[in-house]
Amino acid sequence: MLSRRAFLRSIALATAAAPVGVLAVTLEADAQTWVPPANRSPVPLRNAPPPPRWEARPPVRPGLVWVPGYWTWSARSLRYVWVEGSWQRSRPGMRYVGAQWVLRGSEWVFIPGRWVRW
Repeated sequence: MLSRRAFLRSIALATAAAPVGVLAVTLEADAQTWVPPANRSPVPLRNAPPPPRWEARPPVRPGLVWVPGYWTWSARSLRYVWVEGSWQRSRPGMRYVGAQWVLRGSEWVFIPGRWVRW
């Protein structure tokens, strides 16, 4: 169960993000997970994202997959923002491909993390 503080924080963040459709929040019993919406269009940028932050990988949890953190672009603050890694429920016959930034021509495009079939 989420602590009261974590719950209120997630509600505040969801309320702030909802009007611009940047992030969708999924609350689970023991984890807070950020999931980019599937219909989000890529945001091309000229400046490269910072290198990934080092995150301590938590111990394995049965039935869950660790999704590493990534940089996303905040249109609100006009800067890159780090999204911390989180646990996601595993999906039979699928594997998770992490979010990434790809250089296309002279612009950086964000490709959200996603589940793909084996």
